[in-house]
Amino acid sequence: MSLDQTVCEDLKAFERRLTEVITGYQPSTLRWRILLGFVSICTAVGAWYWLTDPNTSAVSFPQSLWNHPFFTLSCFTLVILFLIVGIHQRVIAPSIMTQRTRVVLGDFNMSCDDTGKLILKPTRPPHLHD
Repeated sequence: MSLDQTVCEDLKAFERRLTEVITGYQPSTLRWRILLGFVSICTAVGAWYWLTDPNTSAVSFPQSLWNHPFFTLSCFTLVILFLIVGIHQRVIAPSIMTQRTRVVLGDFNMSCDDTGKLILKPTRPPHLHD
């Protein structure tokens, strides 16, 4: 087997593994996106009822939150998801992976698409200084 064939096989193996890793993120990412969307909608609906309630401006802030437990719980859940669970990182995990891979592959005059398929860039002749 020649060196070119070995390099080609190595690149194919790397590409297969990269696509496998990125594809592996998809099911959990979808679940986290659905959860984030649901909690965000609940918070928005709760906020609408909280803000349109005429008693909200007449009572203290803690009392207005106590009067609207749906909004309070959905807000609390949203804060927990962002601060403790780190849902933002989980929702965009595949794009974080591809972006970091692109940075490393740039040194080898390559890139990859969002699914992990390698993109070989044309080689440029070295720039000679006068």
